[in-house]
Amino acid sequence: MSSARPLWHFAALAGLEASVRGSLISVMPLVVREAMGSTVGASEAYFLVGLVSLSWGLMVPAVTRLIPRGHTYSAGCCLYLLATALAYSGAPLLVTLALACNSMATATTFVCFNAYVLDNVERENLGKVQSLQMVVAAAPWTLGPVGGVWLHDLWAPAPFLLAGAFALAQLVTFQLLRLGHGRQIAKAEAQGLNPLAYLARFAAQPRLIAGWSFAVIRSTGWWVYVVYLPYFCIEQGLGPNVGGTALSISNAMLIFSPVILRFARKASVRISVRRAFALCGALFLAAALISPWPWGTVAALMAASVLLVALDVVGGLPFLMSVKPSQRTEMSAIYSSFRDVSSVVTPGMAWAVLLVAPTAGIFAATAALMGGAFLVAGRLHPRLGTPRPSRGGELTQ
Repeated sequence: MSSARPLWHFAALAGLEASVRGSLISVMPLVVREAMGSTVGASEAYFLVGLVSLSWGLMVPAVTRLIPRGHTYSAGCCLYLLATALAYSGAPLLVTLALACNSMATATTFVCFNAYVLDNVERENLGKVQSLQMVVAAAPWTLGPVGGVWLHDLWAPAPFLLAGAFALAQLVTFQLLRLGHGRQIAKAEAQGLNPLAYLARFAAQPRLIAGWSFAVIRSTGWWVYVVYLPYFCIEQGLGPNVGGTALSISNAMLIFSPVILRFARKASVRISVRRAFALCGALFLAAALISPWPWGTVAALMAASVLLVALDVVGGLPFLMSVKPSQRTEMSAIYSSFRDVSSVVTPGMAWAVLLVAPTAGIFAATAALMGGAFLVAGRLHPRLGTPRPSRGGELTQ
């Protein structure tokens, strides 16, 4: 299959979505905590919203068979718009609804976007499109977190209006690119509408399970960094702006995505994934141990975020390289569920930890998850993602 679309088409959509999410990513945890009154209350809200988002994400493929994929993607953009309209109300119920709409929008657009990528991009170019997306997204992910908090301090509705403008631009750009409704619709319709059917097919493929688990755990790491580092900073008297600034600095590393991918290809995906999880877990553990020195914790987690960026580049390749063409839409939905699963796992884990330990205990629990991923990654094929000279340079699958 040849690439039917220039890679920049997908990078443009990814960049606009990153602008929407980047504008809100540091603001929403602060708004949620303020509305709920405490870190524990915020964890409860995130946990409940995560359950809703997880259920919705698994239903997106069925939705795309009832409503064509292009319309479904457009609806996801509209959910972003609704989220921005609700978020700055300050009322606990409306803030929770905004959080739910935002999560549902992310799940919807992510499933459709990945299906479009798999329809139009050759398998050996998946790494290129991943790294290109991250380069384009580097600016919004770098400027958005610190800029969103700054705008919120300046005028509370400002970051939500900005995010809404980006969501509208994402919708317009998608319509202009005319990606249609995808190539696999007819085949997918023949497979029925029951999500349990493709869950069973997913469960029968160990490589997909491993790749999905890596995505869940790295996403949990980001959740902790994005939500609970700012909460830790507030509790330690460092102020609400430190978390957003740290996230902006960390996200600047996205510009090095092509370099990270190049090194990963030389070392093999297995070695790169294991190395990143091991170092990331060690830094999260260090952050917990030195929590009496808050600035040291911030520094350790910022260093860990560099490894999370590396996992963003290579951590999804084991899954994407194993997907069968006939299962693209369904497996895109399974893969996208990592966000929603992590949005349940993270606040649920935090909720439990906060019953017996301070916020720093969440960092130690995250380190344990990273250690588990390190062990699972040891079972990947040693040549996954490396050129196979005997087959003309085709990637090992």
